[in-house]
Amino acid sequence: MSDHSNPTPNTDNNANNRSGSCNDNVSINTANTAVSETDKGEINLVDTLLAANSSSNDSPVTLKGQLKELIRQSMVDNPYFAAGGGLMILGSGLALARTGMIRLSRLLYKQMIVDLEIQSKDKSYSWFLTWMGRYPYRVSKHLSVRTNYIQHDNGSISTKFSLVPGIGNHWLFYKGAIISIKRERSGRMLDIVNSSPYETVKLTTLYKDRYIFNEILEEAKTIAMKSNEGKTVIYTSFGPEWRKFGQPKAKRALPSVVLDQGIKEMILEDVKDFMRNGGWYSDRGIPYRRGYLLYGPPGSGKTSFIQALAGELDYNICILNLSEQNLTDDRLNHLMNNMPERSILLLEDIDAAFNSRKTTIGQNQAKNGILNTTSGFPTRSIYNTSVTFSGLLNALDGVTSSEETITFMTTNHPEKLDPAIMRPGRVDFKVFIGNATPYQAEKMFMKFYPGETDTCKKFVDRFRSLVVPVSTAQLQGLFIMNKDKPLDALENITTLIETQQYDYNGST
Repeated sequence: MSDHSNPTPNTDNNANNRSGSCNDNVSINTANTAVSETDKGEINLVDTLLAANSSSNDSPVTLKGQLKELIRQSMVDNPYFAAGGGLMILGSGLALARTGMIRLSRLLYKQMIVDLEIQSKDKSYSWFLTWMGRYPYRVSKHLSVRTNYIQHDNGSISTKFSLVPGIGNHWLFYKGAIISIKRERSGRMLDIVNSSPYETVKLTTLYKDRYIFNEILEEAKTIAMKSNEGKTVIYTSFGPEWRKFGQPKAKRALPSVVLDQGIKEMILEDVKDFMRNGGWYSDRGIPYRRGYLLYGPPGSGKTSFIQALAGELDYNICILNLSEQNLTDDRLNHLMNNMPERSILLLEDIDAAFNSRKTTIGQNQAKNGILNTTSGFPTRSIYNTSVTFSGLLNALDGVTSSEETITFMTTNHPEKLDPAIMRPGRVDFKVFIGNATPYQAEKMFMKFYPGETDTCKKFVDRFRSLVVPVSTAQLQGLFIMNKDKPLDALENITTLIETQQYDYNGST
């Protein structure tokens, strides 16, 4: 019995313990509940105060708050809108990144890349294309052809083809630098100078290699100058510019032109004196230009001497036809003020620009009823020009006239020239170049037949006995017909008398 009486207190104790534990838990939960209720009360109190404050300050805020809550629920809690907003943000970010990359690339391009543009109206344009066509280290997928067409004096024709970079993109490797070349042609713009499509060539390379542009242009210029070395370039007017006429001609040696004794040396010395005294003109305020008039009968060697003089001075020749129908005062002035460097201006037959000149005509002109029934030659002027006489005078010696100019004028009829054009400043040096003299006959005979001294003396004696004037052109024709045959030339000298030579007046 005693064994079974002891567990009872233990059970009671356990029960008490469990009862104590439960009481503790209830106390803890009650405490937590009390805390939560307290927090909720404080929160509700704060919300009530804020709502009351808002209500007291602005009664419509409640409606505004409701609208905000509605918008918030529509935007934040709506998954479709959240997805669209993400895409919008992503797109905006990419757009900003693209703009930043473009601006950065432009900045780097400006800092690291350099361009050179050559326009078709610039002289170096054709120089560069010729140089690039010959340069071996290039990559060109587009080519164009240039054809040099030459017709020789004997009638034969020779052509030469050269391939140059065409329209498009090209690459060039020059002294370790890579150059991108783009040749473009405008489909809408025309070059008003030559009425051809406007073109440009653009060279692009790294900024550190920019110095090579000057080297390339210098090389291109050297090649262009070498092609004209030892030759005389003839220019003619085309629109408002000067253009090369045909291929450059071999320089004519000054001794090959035989003028009367002392004339050639006198003109050459005067031109050289003018060329080396530019400072003298400038110090005295005198326009630095000089005009020469060579007058005399046809075939006396006026133009030939000018060509030989240009070769002696290493000058080119610009031929201006005052009888050109489209030539105006303004264009004449522009051309004379924009001549190529180191060029002689040649105005041939200056008297023909403002006077009617007679010439032979064919049957078609006779049918048009313009023949003079007495002489059989036309009486209508065939020289029409828009240049006025005052325009020519102002171009030669006016306010807008050019400086550092050497002008040669030729005429067969000096008596037809107005005195105004003959005054100093326009014509400073007048030289008569007439028909052949015994001195010229001797010099020309020895030039064609070297060593034939005795035959030359006989030829000169017979030449003196001729009763008609003979031009140097006639003498040259006789020697060409009897080349390497001095005795035949001597025997046929009388044919010079029988040769009929017509001047511009139609007389024999």
